[in-house]
Amino acid sequence: MDRAGSVAPDADTAGVAGCAISEQWTDRLAVISVSGVLDMLTAPRLSAAITASLSGNPSAIIVDLSDTDFLASAGMSALVAGREEAGAAVEFRVVADGPATSRPLKMVGLADLIGLHPTRDAVRATLSA
Repeated sequence: MDRAGSVAPDADTAGVAGCAISEQWTDRLAVISVSGVLDMLTAPRLSAAITASLSGNPSAIIVDLSDTDFLASAGMSALVAGREEAGAAVEFRVVADGPATSRPLKMVGLADLIGLHPTRDAVRATLSA
């Protein structure tokens, strides 16, 4: 975890099965960025990244799917599980805006449950001070 604010790809997830996951911290805000394919092979890596971020005692976690090309049901399940794992003490939000990511989340009714927003700036406007 790089609290200095630079994006540091996780060695276990960079390029694995067409998916890269990185984490960036600003104060107590953790941003997990996912690029590529989020499916049954790569969703466990997202779950692990969320769990690792939670161990850093964040006030909020943003999962950014802006560069995600494909979101399978396993990826959606990882987001729901991450939201539940975060509990009430940690604000949990997801950034997704596109047919491959936000559309399926909206279609299956998860947008409100996971805190879906189109941009990081839109998320930051919703976070507690």
